[in-house]
Amino acid sequence: MTNFKLTLKALFIAGSVFAIAACEQGPAEEAGESVDEMVTDAGNALEDACEDVKEGANAEDKDC
Repeated sequence: MTNFKLTLKALFIAGSVFAIAACEQGPAEEAGESVDEMVTDAGNALEDACEDVKEGANAEDKDC
């Protein structure tokens, strides 16, 4: 597994943990949702950038 995929998985897991913990704390729920959204957006941006680089390099495997 590539470092990129491991990083995405780690970001997703961290965001999920924060979101779950925030749900149990009442007012902190919004903060957890914001963190989860930021992690998802960051992961999507990284994947898009990776695909753009692979496309520019004419790589056979364009999946990241």
